[in-house]
Amino acid sequence: MRLPREDLPTTSYAVLGMLAIRPWTGYELTHQMRRSLDYCWPKAESVLYEEPRRLVATGLARAATEMSEGRRRTRYHITAKGHRALEAWLATEPASPRLEVEPLLRLLYADHGTAEDLRRAVDSFRVWAEARYEGGIAMFRNYLDTGGPFPERLHLQVLFGAFYEELFFLVRRWAAMVDSEVASWPTTAGIGWTPTTRSLVEAALARYDDAARQPSSDRADSQQRSHPGGPGA
Repeated sequence: MRLPREDLPTTSYAVLGMLAIRPWTGYELTHQMRRSLDYCWPKAESVLYEEPRRLVATGLARAATEMSEGRRRTRYHITAKGHRALEAWLATEPASPRLEVEPLLRLLYADHGTAEDLRRAVDSFRVWAEARYEGGIAMFRNYLDTGGPFPERLHLQVLFGAFYEELFFLVRRWAAMVDSEVASWPTTAGIGWTPTTRSLVEAALARYDDAARQPSSDRADSQQRSHPGGPGA
């Protein structure tokens, strides 16, 4: 039997999930969410600090006051009601992803600007991906060296990280390709097909057709061999 879902924003469930792992102070919770959930659910720090209070007000969490080095602080714990709400939310259908990538938006309208404008936008995307990639690599190294702060959750964390490793690797490769392509353009407007853009479409269609001819198990094995995954979050 499915439990009734609380009428809460997704951020509330993100914080409930963190509290289900262990109790946190507001500072600890914000730091941990910046470390991990910022990859998939980035929120302003002010929102993250306010959310535990919302959960307390709805009975999904409780607050306990403690002393640390002579200072009073609040630690948040998930309640039984909070566990039930989290369980109910996990049983629902997730919302479709909404990707907001401004460098790609600028690419679509680049024929109203200059090639240099476009290359700067693409380079900013590359720099972002490389910084995230390095941060993910550091986390994966830590997993291998120490098991990380929650070794009992590595079966989940590594799958999460592998997705972002693939994503950042893709962005780096794509940005290098676009930079090389744009460098050959005399302008950003009215070019149409180029050898590179035509080959990209042909390669995509060939990959699709090849995959469609393979049994699903063979497709999964082939994809795993071609890129086995790696660091991410």
